[in-house]
Amino acid sequence: MTVFTANEYRKQLERHPLAGSTTSTVISAPDSIHSTELAQKAIEFALLEDLGQEGDVTSNSTIPETKQATASLIAKDQNSVICGLAVAEMVFKMVDPRLEFNALVEEGIYLEKAPVTVATIEGNARSILTAERTALNLMQRMSGIATSTRLYVQKAKPYGIEILDTRKTAPGLRVFDKLAVRLGGGTNHRIGLYDQILIKDNHIACAGSIKKAVAAARCLYRGKRIEVETTSLSEVQEALDSSCDIIMLDNMTPAEIASCIDLVRKEAQIEVSGGITLETLDSYLIAGVDFISVGSLTHSVKSIDISLEVEIGI
Repeated sequence: MTVFTANEYRKQLERHPLAGSTTSTVISAPDSIHSTELAQKAIEFALLEDLGQEGDVTSNSTIPETKQATASLIAKDQNSVICGLAVAEMVFKMVDPRLEFNALVEEGIYLEKAPVTVATIEGNARSILTAERTALNLMQRMSGIATSTRLYVQKAKPYGIEILDTRKTAPGLRVFDKLAVRLGGGTNHRIGLYDQILIKDNHIACAGSIKKAVAAARCLYRGKRIEVETTSLSEVQEALDSSCDIIMLDNMTPAEIASCIDLVRKEAQIEVSGGITLETLDSYLIAGVDFISVGSLTHSVKSIDISLEVEIGI
């Protein structure tokens, strides 16, 4: 009898690496190989977390080992962006590589009406039910992030302003959170601490000044884009004098932002940040702003309702 345990999942991973899977081309952050590896490890951990040492004791005890089934993933929320199909496929295939996953819609599709069947899974019934919750947890969260991002992007796009995410992601799930933002039409700010320099207030305090911080960063990491967080017009001037690439205007009023834009005069790109919500976004859609970053895209997620329904085969 096949009993799915933590050790069995490790063996499945060793025998059936996901390199070359169609999902590896979907998760395509700046370092796609690194991102795919992170996704695999995050899914593996989530499955181990769910399995404990005994595995899926309910499915293993109530479902015959050879029972086959077909399951449907059903999106139940109207006006939502469907995201994470590739990730759900990774989960099901990690549990059982023999499962057939069939996406019925494209990643990032916008659904005006619901319910809609977005994918089907065919194969061993135990395997399907064992993978169900992990796949749904990830896909519901990702779809919620993508749906929220789309609302911000719709408002900002006519002004030529890009909506950025932040590093305020769920620990261990950043690769999925960032992918969801992109599929919702947003732009990833930094994937991590390694791909862009962002000098914030604590860095400035430790370095001694904005100019010193920028000079030190440029000396050590030539070629990397440098962004500086500012909170006043005088700090914007110092950042401008340091020839940084991006100036972040943090927690400034729309009037203060307009003054900073006049000072910068396109000598650097401008990011606006600081507690901006969908309700207040309109006030920050100001000519001269290049980016608006929104932490709530990933730190305050409202998941989309997606369920799995099974039909048992003979």
